[in-house]
Amino acid sequence: MKLQIINGPNLNLLGKREPTVYGNLSFEDFFETLKKRFPEHELHYYQSNVEGELINKIHEVGFSFDGIILNAGAYTHTSVAIHDAVGGISTPVVEVHISNVYAREEFRHKSLITSKCVGMMTGFGMEGYALAIEYFKTRTAAK
Repeated sequence: MKLQIINGPNLNLLGKREPTVYGNLSFEDFFETLKKRFPEHELHYYQSNVEGELINKIHEVGFSFDGIILNAGAYTHTSVAIHDAVGGISTPVVEVHISNVYAREEFRHKSLITSKCVGMMTGFGMEGYALAIEYFKTRTAAK
């Protein structure tokens, strides 16, 4: 199974940014752990702070990969364009948030992309990405 993880703005600072919220581990280090944990899957990782680059990546993989795991960061709450990009592809998308967005500021309670995703993981820390991979494993096995 071929899965693309896409992280949005400020997630390049994981391990440094607000460790009480996001932890002390960089995503690159966590990604190495994911690849060891799921060696039977082809995992790809992409991060950008630029909305258009995220949309380009969604378009690039959105018809050829088995799944996308998307943490759009702050764009979750503001980007109609990412909503439309996810809605325009055939690859299923799972939305992931490291922190529990519903336990944070009220503006984070509304996601513009959830309605185009098959589901959302929020508040499980980095483990949310592994849970999304498990979802895709189960989804594939059920077919």
